[in-house]
Amino acid sequence: MRVSTSTLYDQGVRSMLQQQDGMFRLQQQLSSGKRIMTPSDDPIGAARAHELAQSISLNTQYTDNRHRAADSLQQVDSTLGSVSNLIQSVRTMAVAAGNPAFSDSERQMMATELRGHFDELLGLANTKDEQGNYLFSGFQGNTRPFEQTGGSVTYEGDQGQRLIQVSSSRQLPVSETGDAVFESGGLSLFKTVDDFITALETSGGGAALSSAVSTALQEFDVALDNVLSKRAAVGSRLQEIDTLQQIGEDTAIQYEQSLSRLQDLDFAQAISDMIRQQALLEAAQKSFTRVSGLSLFNVI
Repeated sequence: MRVSTSTLYDQGVRSMLQQQDGMFRLQQQLSSGKRIMTPSDDPIGAARAHELAQSISLNTQYTDNRHRAADSLQQVDSTLGSVSNLIQSVRTMAVAAGNPAFSDSERQMMATELRGHFDELLGLANTKDEQGNYLFSGFQGNTRPFEQTGGSVTYEGDQGQRLIQVSSSRQLPVSETGDAVFESGGLSLFKTVDDFITALETSGGGAALSSAVSTALQEFDVALDNVLSKRAAVGSRLQEIDTLQQIGEDTAIQYEQSLSRLQDLDFAQAISDMIRQQALLEAAQKSFTRVSGLSLFNVI
């Protein structure tokens, strides 16, 4: 079998190009630190790496969602704490108002102070979050939940609780409805405070005031228990977020480690391959030089 000069040239060039391509690929891997540069390098590994990258992205989104949920719940918790402190303060004033030694003017001053607490309570009920949405209006974040007409306060929100997806299988409520917080057992906290203020302003003391004080104390206790119950539920959700956050962090580490095993380059092996590829390229170049210089005149 005769081998033509052009065939020898083609084979030599093809060999050098193959070795150069191998060198180029190794140089890319070493510069990027990645084993898989294109899906054709490892189709199964590339597909798995793509899945892991998507899982990492989704886990990161859940982490962001948990931060937002925690911020919302912490503001609700803080507001409920202020409401419970206010109820306790008003309750203390109700106990003091039962003192028969108080004069009408002193009861009027107490009523004036309670009007201030009433306005403060209404302000807390209409608290907004950092995005400008009302905390206690249900789904209607742009609707002011409580409107006052004279001494009467009505709830304008709905019964919905805003939810945030904090994990693949969990949507967490991050709000409380105004009627659930400020109304309990058919009793409105606003009406209780307003009725007590009216009693202070008009009863003039005696049995009427004693009855008003007794009723107010009972209703304040119911309202306080309700607010504390809602605050406990919020605290439970915050604890759940902490647990999910820890799980999310552990999951992120596992994903990153798995992705690293798939993608990251073994530098020691790559450098060894680079040296071997360089030697093969040099051998191909020398071989081509010798073959291309062959001629019958060299052996005559």
